[in-house]
Amino acid sequence: MDKTRNELLIIIPAYNEAKTIGGLLDNFENSGITEWADILVMNDASSDGTGKLVRERGYRVVTHIFNLGYGSGLQLGYKYAARNHYKYVIQMDADGQHDVSNVEKLYLALKTEDSNGEVPDIVLGSRFVEGASEFKISKVKKFAIKFFRFLIKHMGHQKIMDPTTGLQGLSFRAFYFYSKYNHFDDRYPDANMILQMLLLGFKIVEIPAVMHQRETGTSMHSGLKPILYMIRMMYSIIAVWLRIKIYHADLEGAVNDKVVKKD
Repeated sequence: MDKTRNELLIIIPAYNEAKTIGGLLDNFENSGITEWADILVMNDASSDGTGKLVRERGYRVVTHIFNLGYGSGLQLGYKYAARNHYKYVIQMDADGQHDVSNVEKLYLALKTEDSNGEVPDIVLGSRFVEGASEFKISKVKKFAIKFFRFLIKHMGHQKIMDPTTGLQGLSFRAFYFYSKYNHFDDRYPDANMILQMLLLGFKIVEIPAVMHQRETGTSMHSGLKPILYMIRMMYSIIAVWLRIKIYHADLEGAVNDKVVKKD
């Protein structure tokens, strides 16, 4: 399935998702998405045959020898996209939670100008805006989302309804910035990265998304992990704010990429 590259690359981080990723690839093919978008699976040292399955289907796959984590997989995908001159990236999970119907909506939103003639740098597929499908979450996760929503609103001065969504579309200047050293969290890129990009002047919008409950496998936020994740993310958000607002880190790089808006 190696062909002339399209302008859109779909990046799918995967760790032991052999039970679900085949169905996801089927959905891409049945919906016709593979005709106008390329797919890259970041296989994070899966031990269940995930990489083999993807290769046999003819899709591009990058396999880590050691498990590097969700963030490292995404960032390597951004580097691949930048070096191969893609214009847009959409990242989505391999577990089937993100419906493929979201892809075209994110893609179109990335190209849609607002009243000022500006297009977004990042489009978030949100579970909590009008028009989104119903999606049940645990009480701990619900509290965490509301807490991160509060922090981002007061630190970044924009209300983001779904600051933990993994379904995102990125323009070239957004994923190119992420691809650089120390510009992306290599373990848990989440609400902290949204705050970072807002503070650096990137334009972020949300659109309603269709998502499904995970049916197989284990989430990286299972057990006590949500509590540990929330604590880690809280400190990371504060660190991002201090790094940019107090120490002015990353501002020069963002200015050089012509993405920081003037106050």
